[in-house]
Amino acid sequence: MAEIVLAEPTDDPNQNSAGTSRRRVYDTADTKRPFIRSLTLGREHVPEPFDSEKLPVTLVSEIQKFLRVANQIEVEEPRVAYLCRFHAFEVAHNLDRNSSGRGVRQFKTSLLQRLEQDEEVTIRKRREKSDLRELRRVYRQYKDYIIKHGGEYTLENRERLIRARAIASILFEVLNTVTSAAGSQAHAETENARSEFYMPYNILPLDQGGIPHAIMQLPEIKAAVAAVRNVRSLPFLDDFRRQTPYLDLFDWLQFCFGFQKGNVANQREHLILLLANTHVRHSHKQSSKLVDGALDALMNKFFKNYTEWCKFLNRKSNIWLPYLKQDSQQHKLLYIALYLLIWGEAANLRFMPECLCYIFHHMASELHGMLSGALSMITGERVTPAYGGGSENFLNCIISPIYEVILKEAMKNRNGTTDHSTWRNYDDLNEFFWSPDCFGIGWPMRLDHDFFCADPLKNDKTKKSRAPNEIREEARRENNEDDEMGGNSPTTANDTRRPIWLGKTNFAEIRSFWQIFRSFDRMWSFLILSLQAMIIMACHDLESPIQVFDASILEDVMSIFITSAVLKLIQAIFDIVFTWKARRTMDTAHRRKDVLKMVMAMMWTIILPIFYAKSRGKYTCYSTRNGSWLGEWCYSSYMIAVAFYLTSNAVNMVLFLVPAVGRYIETSNTQMCTMLSWWTRPRLYIGRGMQESQVSLLKYKFWCCFRYTLFWMLLLLSKFSFSYTFEIKPLISPTRQIMRIGIKNYDWHELFPKVKSNACAIAAIWSPIILVYFMDAQIWYSIYCSVFGGVYGILHHLGEIRTQGMLRSKFDTLSSAFNACLIPPQSKDNKEWITDWLCHPGFLKDLENKKGGVIKFVLVWNQIISSFRDEDIISNREMDLMIIPMSSELYSGRVYWPVFLLANKLSTALSIARDFVGKYDTLLKRIRKDNYMYLVVIECYESLKYILDILVVGDLERRIISGIIDEFEESIGKSSLLEDLHISKVQDLYAKCIDLVELLVDGNEDHHYKVVKVLQDIFELVTDDLLVNGSRTLDLLHAYQQLEGDETEFFSHFEPELFASSHSIHFPLPDSDPLIEKIKRFHLLLTVKDKAMYIPSNLEARRRISFFATSLFMDMPKAPKVRTMLSFSVLTPHFMEEVKFSKKELHSAKEGVSINFYMQRIYPDEWENFLERIGSEKPDSVNDEINEEDLRDWASFRGQTLSRTVRGMMYYRKALKLQAFLDMTEDDDIIQSYDAIDKENDTLSAQLDALTDMKFTHVVSCQIYGSQKSSGDPQAQDILDLMKRYPALRVAYVEEKEEIVNGGTRKVYSSVLVRAVNGFDQEIYRIKLPGSPNIGEGKPENQNHSIIFTRGEALQAIDMNQDNYLEESLKMRNLLQEFQRVQGRRPTILGMREHIFTGSVSSLAWFMSYQETSFVTIGQRILANPLRVRFHYGHPDLFDRIFHLTRGGISKASKTINLSEDVYAGFNTTLRKGYVTYHEYIQVGKGRDVGLNQISKYEAKVANGNSEQTLSRDIYRLGRRFDFFRMLSCYFTTVGFYFNSLISMIAVYVFLYGQLYLVLSGLQRSLLLEAKVKNIKSLETALASQSFIQLGLLTGLPMVIEIGLERGFLNAIKDFVLMQLQLASVFFTFSYGTKSHYYGRTILHGGAKYRPTGRKVVVFHSSFTENYRLYSRSHFVKGFELLLLLIVYDLFRRSYESSKAYVLITYAIWFMSMTWLFAPFLFNPSGFDWGKIVDDWTDWNKWIKQQGGIGIQQDKSWHSWWNEEQAHLLHSGITSLIIELLLSFRFFIYQYGLVYHLDISGKSKNFLVYVLSWVVIVVIFLLLKVVNLGKQYLSANFHMAFRLFKVILFLGVVATIVTLSFICDLSLKDLIICCLAFLPTGWGLILVSQTLRPKMECIGLWEFTRVFARAYDYGMGVLLFFPVAVLAWLPIISAFQTRFLFNEAFSRRLQIQPILAGKKKKRR
Repeated sequence: MAEIVLAEPTDDPNQNSAGTSRRRVYDTADTKRPFIRSLTLGREHVPEPFDSEKLPVTLVSEIQKFLRVANQIEVEEPRVAYLCRFHAFEVAHNLDRNSSGRGVRQFKTSLLQRLEQDEEVTIRKRREKSDLRELRRVYRQYKDYIIKHGGEYTLENRERLIRARAIASILFEVLNTVTSAAGSQAHAETENARSEFYMPYNILPLDQGGIPHAIMQLPEIKAAVAAVRNVRSLPFLDDFRRQTPYLDLFDWLQFCFGFQKGNVANQREHLILLLANTHVRHSHKQSSKLVDGALDALMNKFFKNYTEWCKFLNRKSNIWLPYLKQDSQQHKLLYIALYLLIWGEAANLRFMPECLCYIFHHMASELHGMLSGALSMITGERVTPAYGGGSENFLNCIISPIYEVILKEAMKNRNGTTDHSTWRNYDDLNEFFWSPDCFGIGWPMRLDHDFFCADPLKNDKTKKSRAPNEIREEARRENNEDDEMGGNSPTTANDTRRPIWLGKTNFAEIRSFWQIFRSFDRMWSFLILSLQAMIIMACHDLESPIQVFDASILEDVMSIFITSAVLKLIQAIFDIVFTWKARRTMDTAHRRKDVLKMVMAMMWTIILPIFYAKSRGKYTCYSTRNGSWLGEWCYSSYMIAVAFYLTSNAVNMVLFLVPAVGRYIETSNTQMCTMLSWWTRPRLYIGRGMQESQVSLLKYKFWCCFRYTLFWMLLLLSKFSFSYTFEIKPLISPTRQIMRIGIKNYDWHELFPKVKSNACAIAAIWSPIILVYFMDAQIWYSIYCSVFGGVYGILHHLGEIRTQGMLRSKFDTLSSAFNACLIPPQSKDNKEWITDWLCHPGFLKDLENKKGGVIKFVLVWNQIISSFRDEDIISNREMDLMIIPMSSELYSGRVYWPVFLLANKLSTALSIARDFVGKYDTLLKRIRKDNYMYLVVIECYESLKYILDILVVGDLERRIISGIIDEFEESIGKSSLLEDLHISKVQDLYAKCIDLVELLVDGNEDHHYKVVKVLQDIFELVTDDLLVNGSRTLDLLHAYQQLEGDETEFFSHFEPELFASSHSIHFPLPDSDPLIEKIKRFHLLLTVKDKAMYIPSNLEARRRISFFATSLFMDMPKAPKVRTMLSFSVLTPHFMEEVKFSKKELHSAKEGVSINFYMQRIYPDEWENFLERIGSEKPDSVNDEINEEDLRDWASFRGQTLSRTVRGMMYYRKALKLQAFLDMTEDDDIIQSYDAIDKENDTLSAQLDALTDMKFTHVVSCQIYGSQKSSGDPQAQDILDLMKRYPALRVAYVEEKEEIVNGGTRKVYSSVLVRAVNGFDQEIYRIKLPGSPNIGEGKPENQNHSIIFTRGEALQAIDMNQDNYLEESLKMRNLLQEFQRVQGRRPTILGMREHIFTGSVSSLAWFMSYQETSFVTIGQRILANPLRVRFHYGHPDLFDRIFHLTRGGISKASKTINLSEDVYAGFNTTLRKGYVTYHEYIQVGKGRDVGLNQISKYEAKVANGNSEQTLSRDIYRLGRRFDFFRMLSCYFTTVGFYFNSLISMIAVYVFLYGQLYLVLSGLQRSLLLEAKVKNIKSLETALASQSFIQLGLLTGLPMVIEIGLERGFLNAIKDFVLMQLQLASVFFTFSYGTKSHYYGRTILHGGAKYRPTGRKVVVFHSSFTENYRLYSRSHFVKGFELLLLLIVYDLFRRSYESSKAYVLITYAIWFMSMTWLFAPFLFNPSGFDWGKIVDDWTDWNKWIKQQGGIGIQQDKSWHSWWNEEQAHLLHSGITSLIIELLLSFRFFIYQYGLVYHLDISGKSKNFLVYVLSWVVIVVIFLLLKVVNLGKQYLSANFHMAFRLFKVILFLGVVATIVTLSFICDLSLKDLIICCLAFLPTGWGLILVSQTLRPKMECIGLWEFTRVFARAYDYGMGVLLFFPVAVLAWLPIISAFQTRFLFNEAFSRRLQIQPILAGKKKKRR
């Protein structure tokens, strides 16, 4: 058996080829020669592997395993390999006889040729007489090997056994087929063998008689397996055991309900691991029987949502448990297993948790019926499942029909182009099951039910026949019974009713800005009413707040309730209008309530104004007694009416003030509570009981948790005080003056001359103030967030260790902090508890720290430093300086601190001693002040003694050295060391010791004489110079020789020969690792002069060490033991992103420089460390010597690649293994056995692996891995390499293959999980899907299909641009313990910190990283506490896995509306009474985009996502269900931030157009001259507030606070100033434009979509064309508009307004316009390089002139880009188009104001002037149209005539202008004003044409519009290009741009200039 060649295990051997043909002919003893003739007869057989990887997709899962085994055993057993290939051929032929599948014919031909080639050759090499016997012989060999070695535990033997069993399984399958073909005689010869030699498995090898893995020996696993295999007393056992002899609960459920085998196997392991992990925490002893507590805990988690659902729908739960304890446990397991099997096969239905509840409800009823032996009321027979039977019945009969509905509805979305209200998304379909109407579907399901209708067109035909209410009532009558089983039969033939489309459910996503008001109506009402009240108060000129209680003033202030009634009416109308498309699924009570609310609001809207008007000034007064401050109290009938109005809102007031009452009302099903909740808010399944208890304030320390109520009260007080004082009150006086004067003379034709009080002027002044009023709360939020977040961070020890100096000073406390945080507390019995109580509280802790804590800290510290070295962020020397030696002295508490802490301490101590004057005790005390200095002196002294003891072996020499040492120690003991030594000579001794140690480290035997010489020098130095009175030892020896009488002889022999004898010293020293390490350390202590703050030199290493050390002092839960910790999984979605940089990518210079060159320049120190690690000594020419895979890994680990993410996540496994070792090993054995952590063949290592596997799983969802394999994509091999490198890694993918059905093909989709075994990917589970999983958004669908393969109680969502670190992984079990903490409620999502690792190259990357860092630290810190509104903002949050898998998953996937899929997980969790926390003691790495274009795409994607959130039901429900203050928090931290950015931008336009109105109409001159209204301070204040957002100060303040906390406030201020010098304000202003543009446009027109950013690593130059395409409509057009407005405003205000006021008001707008125009070129690498400018100009002209068409991309043609840019208008609703038209009309109003200032108009104010301006425009358009037509028809054939025609036209235009200048006084100023007026008008006409495109196409003007638009774009491009080209011509500009763009890189001494130079060189 030693010669067996082992192959890798393959697919499930149980998937036998039942359809295999029996016509196979084998060579047996009784048969003739085979029927295939060899083509290679007579030639020597040279076995070559047949390609087993590139196979047809339709065959790969069935035949690949046979071909792989054939390749593995071909060398040793060629005939058996031939038989395996023949079997594969026959299976392939039976699967596709007509070879209709893609690539099948070519494959079969190739394989048949190989079989013909091998037949004769292999039969000659056969050892037995027949194929059957040959096959049986080989099979028996493998079987004997398995039996012989089955009990071995070492990893190497386990791998061999796995391979042997895999081969044996395949051979058994082939043997069965050959045996069947050979006939009955062969059957008689076969043995009773089993095929379960190898069953592919994931974590648990559950096959019968499996290899004894260590994980299967764990008691908790045994208990869980035993519980699952307990099938005693189940019905139908005998029938099922005929099919499967080894039956468990899952097999029983499979046979009953028709689940898939892959699903059953997957969920079996899933449940066993859950049971084991829960059992070990609930069982105090290692019990082999599952404890009930563990099972009950899982029952509560799994069925909490189901039981609440039943309660909500007034249905009884169908979970029935027997009274017997043993049967009860079995039934609980059956219910959990049933739910898991439903969930595991539900595919896209997993996004619909209540739909799964409905399915489980009926199937649980069937399960209970079978278990109890109940009889069906319909058939009278025993209850059996309605859909039982085959292995795919559940999928085909239950999942597929609902999936088809989801698919049909999703198809109506048309990639986001249709309105959300026209199709049902996941939420709509799921929310149908929130109503009792869902039971109308019945069981078996009625497929003619309205739920399954997806065609709205059917409604019109059936609308009149039957009302939805009638259908609903009938469904309720049909389902009135509690038992829904069989209660609904399919529709009979007599029922001719056609199903109708139900429409939206409970909510319709209407695209409107009013959604913001509707969702947050309380906030808007509050702000509006507060504004009204403040204006009234300001108008009354209040001097004291008490004056408000004056009757007249109070009545005026109370007029706000009229406004309140109007707002409530608006809200009621919106509720009806916006839910109109969901009316069919609403019950009558809901509709009745909406109508009643509208009627009530209308009543109050009428009543309150009437009472106000009639009772104004009519008061009834009463005088108060005792001189009350109220004085005389008066009231009116209006006030009484207001009191009644407020009484109607009493319920809402009570609910707000007493949240517990509201929570009870919403969650209770009593009739009274139902009535109260019916009026206050719609009764929905989610969003109930979300109130936060105000009493929770008392539960926590005040400094730990400021409650959000206090936060918002302070914020609102500040906001209103500021607004009243600086915005509203100063505007009252100018307003009164404006209203008093009567202006009759205007500079234009006034369209509304009869409007009184100058209303338009007042509107122009007040509008920007009001807009800023509604926006500036965002600014106050930023300020308070910074203050509160900073205080909170200080109190929680953020920045405890900020520098290396602080780390050095606190390093000796790290071990105790580490022990307190990361080492589990020892379990204590009662006696130990008593001892602990009696003793000093810190005694046992100190004892533990001394004994075990230090050694564990040292071990972990060294592992961390080793990981630094593996990552190449430190060098070998730095590693030696940072490692702490492992020695037995650690047990006594003696720690040899790392050398980087002790560096320079010895030389400092020697200098102190040399210059010291005084007593020894004083010197010792001085040295002891620095503990490290004292320790290094002691260690060096002991090290020297130790080395001399080993080095010197001569008897005489040893006695001399021993004597001298005794003299030194005697002097130390007597404190006479200073008197006995010449301290100044110690420096000489120090130098000689260095020489000695260097020779010892070198260890060169040829230097023996040098060692002797140094020893003699040291001896002479000590005896002659160092000792004051000489050595007594030498004196004694001298005296001894004198007594012998041979003094001369002694000295003549002694002095020259001391240490020189060959037996005197042992050199080289013994080859002992501890000795070598000690000598190296001694050498470092003597020689290292670096200070600690420079070690390590790498900034990333410093940051990581500092953060890890800081986190040990933060508040984190105590770490449990690994065995009792919560288990968790990491899920990483992957689509087409980089796995590893390929060789081609690594060296190609497509973007200017290669990735390899780029990485070497950006990470120069890490590149040198990498070369040192691989042993390369030629850094200048290493590329040819470095292993290519090592180079790929090094570069990939520094990019945003999947390999970097997987490496980081696998640190979890390494950390858990290390921690499990510390848990399992006694303190005294750690040093002896710690190397077992890295050993692979050790039994202890196997046990550690088993424990780690039970706790951690990493699944990468590589969605297209299957297609990548079949197409030969190199990324598939990279993914396989990752699996081979990390055996615990699992890859899930979606397999799409064609299945042959009735001669045709159909696509079949499956979710597949694979692992790496024996160098191949081996399929573990395969679960067929009802169809393509990609129905909604790609990423959540990718997560959803693979989430079934995750394990554990927690799930971490990690994106593939993230990283992790070993030191952070050590804290994972602490973080998981947060799920066990109860702070009001248990957390369901744990947020954690992120470090942005891409901020070290360019300034943009630096800005982005700081902005992101401030959000993921101080921002989320405040969101979680005190605001309690943190949601889920992407990765790396940790989910309560069971909570989320029963409530819809970790994201939402509806197309378009869930574009920002991650945040909806947080919304969903909060609405379902989950709790989200945030923790900063642990972090992961995250990459961000580094170029402006990438960042802008990302910002656009996020803005699109936020606009869709604004329309979503989740935001609506949060805004309605939160209490007032949490609602404010929710608004300002989600969509409010983007809406306020939009308001801020609108305020700029409103201000400019308002000021332009005042200037052009002549009102401003009149106001200045007549009303003396000069500088209005409120406007300056408002615009200053706007600029606060615009310039990025909104994010800048939190950024400064966070940097100050973590790095010091001096560094924070320095960085902030440096950022401003690097044009950070330009970047933030530009980014602000991106946010506002895409947010506003998406709400108005839609068009949200995922925008891939590329995540490139190379900083590359973007062409002018690309920049124009990206920013033309979002920035350039708006920038030009603002610029024109500013110029016109400046031109026409100069005569009567000071320039100073103009500058103060408009400086921010000038800055914004210039930023929007030129920022893309400022931040474009090499943007001012003349060579690039020339290339860009050529490319721009080519692009602008290129004709578009089908297949021509945007980057190739202006035409294609233009069509795509306005595509959103084609799908906009009528309201959006009207708004777009109204916005376009602003250009015509602009023109209206300018034409009346033309000299040619003669100051006429007749409306005819404006009409004539349009005549001029029409003439210009006609001329352009004529030229365009002439170009089309004349330019080709009549070229000269066309040119002459253009000349005549030009001369005619010139003649007209000259004539007008003489006749009508047309001036140059008029021409300029005409250009300023008509150019925007032309653009407005283009916008109108685009909006009315169908009409333009009908009348034939669309082509002219396109030509006109091209001319405008060309003109704008030239205007942008010209200043850029001028600057590029100046040589210094390019260097300056490089400097500010890459300043961060320059400060790190990185070589940016060579990179840019490299680009130029390679382009040439």
